[in-house]
Formats: sequence, C-alpha cells, structure tokens
Amino acid sequence: MAEQKQMKLGAFFFFPGHHLAAWRYPTAQTDDIFTFEFIQQQAKLAEQAKFDMIFFADVFGNEIDEQDRSGLKLDPIVLIAALQAVTKNIGFVSTATTTYNEPFHIARKFGSIDHLSSGRAAWNIVTSSNGGESTLFGKATHLEHARRYERADEFVDVVKKLWYSVEEQALVVNRETGRFLNKDYTHRVEHHGEWFEVEGYLDQPETPQGHPVLVQAGSSEAGKEFAAKTAEVIFTAGQSLKAGKAFYDDVKSRLPKYGREADDVKIMPGVFITVAKTEEEAKEKQRRLGSYILPEVGLKYLSAVTDVDFSKYDVDDPFPLEADHEDPSNPQTRYRVIRDLAVQENLMTIREVYERVAGARGHREIVGTPEQIVDQLEEWFVNGAADGFNIMPPHFPEGFQDIIDYVIPELQKRGLFRTEYEGTTLRENLGLKKPTYEQVFGALTH
Repeated sequence: MAEQKQMKLGAFFFFPGHHLAAWRYPTAQTDDIFTFEFIQQQAKLAEQAKFDMIFFADVFGNEIDEQDRSGLKLDPIVLIAALQAVTKNIGFVSTATTTYNEPFHIARKFGSIDHLSSGRAAWNIVTSSNGGESTLFGKATHLEHARRYERADEFVDVVKKLWYSVEEQALVVNRETGRFLNKDYTHRVEHHGEWFEVEGYLDQPETPQGHPVLVQAGSSEAGKEFAAKTAEVIFTAGQSLKAGKAFYDDVKSRLPKYGREADDVKIMPGVFITVAKTEEEAKEKQRRLGSYILPEVGLKYLSAVTDVDFSKYDVDDPFPLEADHEDPSNPQTRYRVIRDLAVQENLMTIREVYERVAGARGHREIVGTPEQIVDQLEEWFVNGAADGFNIMPPHFPEGFQDIIDYVIPELQKRGLFRTEYEGTTLRENLGLKKPTYEQVFGALTH
C-alpha cells in the first residue's frame, strides 16, 4: 500500500498578527513583538508543532501612521540567524530583495545561516513591489516590473555561482600533508552581465543543503516564469479551488523547459485561519477583529495592498470594479484577486471588502471548527491545488496557539501532516533534492 502523501506547512510570522487590527485585539501580545524572548517562544511552539518552516516577509518604505503598526519590524535576516541557535529542526525563510541588494551580500548572509543552522535556511526572493523603497537607497525612481525581474534573474544566477565557488569536496584539511583545499573543486566567479560584474570567490564553502532553499512569491506572468526557473517553494494567494488549481497547473507545466520535475517545486498558498471549538465562536472572533479596524485605516490599507487610490472614497461607497489607473511597473495582481473576491461573495461596499480581506491581505481566509478548517485544506491538497500551506495566524500568541491546538492535531489525525520530522535539513523535510554543482551550473549555462 502506497504511503499517504502529507502536506508541507509554513508558519508565517508577522507580529503582532496578520489581521490589520491585530495590535488592538485584547489578547494580542503587542508590547513584546520587538523582544527576542517573545519571538523565540513562538518559534519553539512552531517547532513543537512540526511546522516545516517559519516565514518572515519584508518590505521597506512604508509610511508612518499614528493609527497603524506602520510595518515596524526587525530585520528578518538577523532574526533567523538568532532563531536557528535556539531551535533544532525547523527551517527559516527570510525575505531579501534583489532590487536593493548585491549578490555577494545575499550569498554570504544566507550561506552563513545555512552553515550555522546545519541546513535550515531559505531565501525568499522578491523584487520590491513597493515603489517607496527606492528613495531609501538613493534612487529617484523604482525599476519597472519587467526590468526588476530581469535583474532578479541575473542576480540569482550570480548568487548560485558564489555559493558553489568553493565546493564541499574542496575541503581536504589534511594536517599531515599540509593541504587544506583541493583547488580542482573551486570555481572563481567570472560574471559579466547586463546588471552585474562579479569576479572572485565567496569566502565560505558550499552549504549543508548544497545551497539554501529558494522561495518566491510572484503571481504575475513574469513572476510565474521566474518561479518555474528558479523557485523551490512558491508562496501564492488564491481564493477558490479553481483558481488555486489553475495557478498550480500553470507553474508546474512550465518546469520541464528548465529541466525540472513537478516535485522540485512545492506550491504553498497563504491561508489566514480563525479557528475555535464551534463555528459560532470562530465567526464571533472574526467579527470582533473586523470591528477594530478604523475606517481611515481600512482605506489606507486597501490603497497600499491594491496600488489603487481609495482615499477619495467613503467606506460605504460601492467597491470599484475597475482600477482607476494602470501602472506599468505593477500589474495590480492583488487588486484583481480582491476585486474577484468581492464579486464572488457579493461584497458591495468598500467597508465590507476591507473587513473581509484585512486579515488575509488577499490570501484565502478560512473560519470555523478544526474539522471545517481541515476539510478545506484537504480539498485543495488532494485536488492538486497545493502541496501545502503558509499559515497566517490572525494574532499572536493566542491566534497562533489556537491553530497549533486545534488544526495541527486534526491534520495529524487524518494522516495529512507529520508527527515527527523526517530529516535534519529543511530540504529533507520538504522532500526536495540536494542540488549538486553540476546540476546548478548545467542549468545556468543553458
């Protein structure tokens, strides 16, 4: 009898919670979100629950607002470097942009964390969708969408070359002969491209995973093609089984052109979960969270997440079904997701829309009992719309603890999720192959 396939799970850490008004929720631990003691407690809980990984998003350039958390956060690369020291099995994903970094910096930081964690690091590759980031780096304008992906494609190629510039086999360390390295397994980078001129070596050997796991979250046409070539885990947003399956099939169908197989990429949609013992209790939690959103905050939120200006509207105006402008640097993917959700669920006013999406930010939201939650996760998983999910708690610590206490046991009861880690590296737990130098450089030279 074939062994039952199990889903992969990420814990999406965003403090004090994913809901827009999480910081106002009475049980949210808002005061401690910048302390390592609190963050490591949550990481240890995720590991005890056997999550594959903890995911940290990152974006710069948010405006400061007196009525909002304003995107205040710690540097996620620094965070995962610290958290790996107090955990043993769980993986860590940090976001880092290819638009406002250099390949050597990224290769060195993530390579170091992969070594320190014995193979539990992952890099979420983004191209910076927020145009406000440019001025923080002395740039007058933000690169257009297509150009950002062109830079990202070359950026990742250079990072991979650096990661393998000193292969694992190069380390001889023979005290008797005095030979530390075998230079036959070293490869000086000589990269001369449109975006980067890089020569030399990374000053560390190949990492325990071959290279850190590569994660990507773009859903535009350019994003999907980039993901098919590069990503090993894809975080995405989808509201319906039909849309989720269409995205899943689309990306997987692109893999063969890059010499890749379906299992080489794990697609993990984001899911915002509110769970309780009864459906009524779960819906009351959802309603209460929504009630904490101030109207002006809801309008600013929709403007930021859709790249459409909602400041000119009243919250009780009908939700606009057409964008008021087309920005060539942003294909407005998230606006269309939210618009389609409004149509599908008959959400008439702007207030109804922002209260519906303020937690999940365009991702799928599930509210109900443990059985109802898992029924929906299982439906996507067994019908080819997901290899797993990136779980988004409404608030910390209570909302995350509810998911651990209610949802994880139900998944395990049905055999859909592990009770023990399969391996010691993130790759092993995700069921991803360890890439070799030949595989990576062969792909780069095509």
